[in-house]
Amino acid sequence: MLAMDQGVVEEWLSEFKTLPDSAVSSYAASLKEKGSLVPALYKVIRENYSDLLEPVCHQLFEFYRSGEQRLQRFVLQFLPELLWSLLLAPSAARDPHTSGCVEALLLGIYNLEIVDKDGQSKVLSFTVPSLSKPSVYHEPSTIGSLALTEGALANHGLSRVVYSGPHLQRETFTAQNRFEVLTFLLLSYNAALSYMASSSLQSLCQLSSRVCICGFPRQQLRRYKGISSRLTVTSEFLVQLVTGIHYALCNGEMDLGSKALDDVLYRAQLELFPEALLVGNAIKSSQQCAALKSGGGKEGACIIQVEVTPTSSRISRNAVTSLSIRGHRWKRHESQEVSVDSDPAAPGGQGSSIPEISVTMPNGDSLRPRDPRPLTQPEPEPLGSASEVSPTHDLSLRGQEVRRQKSVRRLVDEGSGPASAGRAQY
Repeated sequence: MLAMDQGVVEEWLSEFKTLPDSAVSSYAASLKEKGSLVPALYKVIRENYSDLLEPVCHQLFEFYRSGEQRLQRFVLQFLPELLWSLLLAPSAARDPHTSGCVEALLLGIYNLEIVDKDGQSKVLSFTVPSLSKPSVYHEPSTIGSLALTEGALANHGLSRVVYSGPHLQRETFTAQNRFEVLTFLLLSYNAALSYMASSSLQSLCQLSSRVCICGFPRQQLRRYKGISSRLTVTSEFLVQLVTGIHYALCNGEMDLGSKALDDVLYRAQLELFPEALLVGNAIKSSQQCAALKSGGGKEGACIIQVEVTPTSSRISRNAVTSLSIRGHRWKRHESQEVSVDSDPAAPGGQGSSIPEISVTMPNGDSLRPRDPRPLTQPEPEPLGSASEVSPTHDLSLRGQEVRRQKSVRRLVDEGSGPASAGRAQY
């Protein structure tokens, strides 16, 4: 460790001890301006033998115990490196005293996270989303027709809630509770992923790859020359790793994230962990849009395609309802009436009606053409009788009427006498 980095860490250790409680909030905001502090602390944690590791772990625990959220997030960014230091301790030649500092820090963070401000055990809850309701990731209409069975209708609108806790206090790490504590710490880390720096995300991806490939043939492929012994993992621990890797993939760490995801799936296949395989393969399938990233490497951020619920009505304009059926019936009747009025061949049609001609004779008599339609409607025929109307008969009647009116018009033009008019009336 360089003397400059050691000086930065020692200055950081001394300034917080003399800090009054009223200035904690402003001090937490000023930590972002110290760009050389975070890399120096990473070097302290990674060293096998460092005199500064114990005071650094104590300072980090004081930060977390203060309750200031920005100080807690500052501590959480080192969590992946602290987890690797803890898992590496049994296989590496590290001083048991220095590794004990890391264990105490992780157990202190765990015991603070499982209780609320009043010291009562927390019970975490998570609502499982329903596929029948839209979200930013899916639309029910795109999934296909959901079977409306009696059971599906009974469960529609009901939300399933999963509870976690209460968790027990832990005073030391054992082989039985080790990954239970580490999994819960990763859960707390994932809850603050949006506040983590790129260096923390890189450390998480490196932790995932190392844990999954150490002691397996893939270690030679990755050319990692660290420990060669296999590390025991659990399915729940890998699921939490995959959750953090997914965030890293979509926030500029495509290279490290893709390798870490492949390594986790490699280990999950060897261990036959169904939960880790399910989540990991789902994330890998969603990365088919990785070509949409802008730039390459760290600057590029993957784009997640989401579905936006439209604001317009989802009911189709052509949907069949009782109102649409009634309106369709009305339109059909109106169209039939219009066609009858405009059809010249239809009985009683008015499309090409023959104009009525009135002739006044010299003696004052008026000649009017007879109406071809009967004055009274024919009585309905009794049931069972068959009535047929010949279309040729109707056409002959209309032809006679046209000829009669033409003859009347010719008589008017020639000025013929009443006898001729009487013959024309016939």
